Amino acid sequence: MKLEDLPREERPRERFLKYGSTSLSNEELLSLILKTGTRGKSVKELSLEVLKEIEDMTNLQNMTVEQFSRIKGIGTVKAIELMASIELGKRIFLQNKQKNKKILKDPQKIYQEMKYLFYGKKQEHFYCLYFNNKQELIERKLLFMGTINRSIVHPREVFKEAYLSSASSIVCVHNHPSNDIRPSKEDIYLTKRLVEIGKINGIPIADHIIVTDDAYYSFYENEIIDL
Repeated sequence: MKLEDLPREERPRERFLKYGSTSLSNEELLSLILKTGTRGKSVKELSLEVLKEIEDMTNLQNMTVEQFSRIKGIGTVKAIELMASIELGKRIFLQNKQKNKKILKDPQKIYQEMKYLFYGKKQEHFYCLYFNNKQELIERKLLFMGTINRSIVHPREVFKEAYLSSASSIVCVHNHPSNDIRPSKEDIYLTKRLVEIGKINGIPIADHIIVTDDAYYSFYENEIIDL
């Protein structure tokens, strides 16, 4: 159905004014940005084609003018308008992220903040939390997913992300789907290895926290990591 075939009160612009932006679908928001379709293709159809092309909304942030222009009906002007809207959204998000940095200073607080990431997971998930020199959380990255028994972690990836985010320290967090909170020999070996590399690189591993459904184990609290 074309926009002009919709009852006036059901059109994106009217619904935006009456109910706000959150009431609109992704296709309707794109229709408002694109404004018009092309010969033989309504703006609604063009918006659906864009969504089909990108497959996932998060892919919008990585699109280029050239990639948008490959979609029939999206010329250079529409591509630039789309990218300008996306860039504004990214800047707002990043500014809010800077304003709302969380200060996480102890393992208990980190566990409470992060445990939801592991609910229902049947494999090990290995996250790194990256902090600035005020112990404010500046980045969180899921670096590895393993089997139930093992998560293979490459130190170079841990520290690569630290450099990219200009981190001053790192806290590693991973889950034990078995609900056994005790660190394995591999956990202890990996932690000691990361600690040594951190000392060499000047970016210390402040803690490694193992998470289960209702408990946590902190290498720092158990004095396996000595700062």
